[in-house]
Amino acid sequence: MNETICALATAAGGALGIIRISGEQSLEILSAVFDKDLREARPNTVHYGHIVTGTEVIDEVLVSVFRAPHSYTGEDSAEISCHGSLYILNKVIEILIQHGCRMAHPGEFTQRAYLNGKMDLSQAEAVADLIASTNKATHHLAMSQLRGGISTELSRLRDHLLRLTSLLELELDFSDHEDLEFADRTELLQLATTIEAHIGRLTKSFETGNALKNGIPVAIVGAPNVGKSTLLNALLGEERAIVSDQQGTTRDAIEDTIILGGITFRFIDTAGIRHTTDRIEQMGIERSMAAAQRARIILMMTEPGIPYPDMPICDDQTVIHIENKTDAFQAKYGIGLDHLRQQLVAAVPTFSDSDTIITNARHYDALTRALDSIHRVIEGLNAELTGDLLSEDLRQTLDILAEITGGQITPQETLNTIFSHFCVGK
Repeated sequence: MNETICALATAAGGALGIIRISGEQSLEILSAVFDKDLREARPNTVHYGHIVTGTEVIDEVLVSVFRAPHSYTGEDSAEISCHGSLYILNKVIEILIQHGCRMAHPGEFTQRAYLNGKMDLSQAEAVADLIASTNKATHHLAMSQLRGGISTELSRLRDHLLRLTSLLELELDFSDHEDLEFADRTELLQLATTIEAHIGRLTKSFETGNALKNGIPVAIVGAPNVGKSTLLNALLGEERAIVSDQQGTTRDAIEDTIILGGITFRFIDTAGIRHTTDRIEQMGIERSMAAAQRARIILMMTEPGIPYPDMPICDDQTVIHIENKTDAFQAKYGIGLDHLRQQLVAAVPTFSDSDTIITNARHYDALTRALDSIHRVIEGLNAELTGDLLSEDLRQTLDILAEITGGQITPQETLNTIFSHFCVGK
């Protein structure tokens, strides 16, 4: 029998607080502290009453009742909506524990939902991402994953891999008949190449997903005194960076974020790039160059009469050239900022509801290993290896992809690591 768990599911300090209970004894324990018997209560019903201990009334509450398997955790469960007093919330939890509940571990409600088949592991992780979402883009990605976007994509891959594996293993079953070949090698190679491209696309999407999740890095670079710090302050709407006529005042990268078009941008104001004998300033310039190399977008600033800085640009970087202190653009007075904001949003890769974007580092790691595994399959097909050797790599690819959704037995250590990052009430 599973223990019955309870926890506060809302942040303390609000007008209301919700306490969650889940487990086989949920309604029996709740009936012992509620002034109505809920043991026979119908599912998906709300009940008004009081939490009591002995003759003392603790609070006037609403209790929502959920029955297995149609609940968040897949177990009998309930939610108590109390007044938000910290004393009341702690007292109610204390009384529940006295009657047989125990405090839930971080993420234990969602972990039970996974273990009870209410969601797969990638969807469970999406719950944490949804709670942590700070803008429209991260909310959209989390909702897509919670609705099973990754699961659906991996299911398609699994079907292709199973077809490939079954054809090869069928040959092994009839290996004494040398004249039988169930799997045409050309067809197998085409199918394996398609699978490799599919996994490769998902793996590459992590670059975009991770940037959207943590903020698109934007480096502001240029010679000293062309208005880089002024631009950062204008975009942020506050005096975040020191602005001075003296060259070399920005000695280190300054970072801050803003949201434009539902996307978080992480701006980095870098030291002015010039030749200098000042060792400290030179260190700042070197850090600026390193920050610019890591950025997805570079705002290359100059002003009339000053050349743009000469620096290496990667193929996957977007460069937006800005000539400051002109009729078209003046950071100090906000002229041209609206157009720049539009350019920044347009520089971010777009995606539709049907696109699967990887945002989770654990998923990326698994996909990278799966990509290596299917690549070995292709090499084996080209080298005309026997079916038993090919099948081994194919099975490994399947097992690795199953790690993402928890489709195979997932080690408890992995589960503990995943759910330990959740808040207690989830």
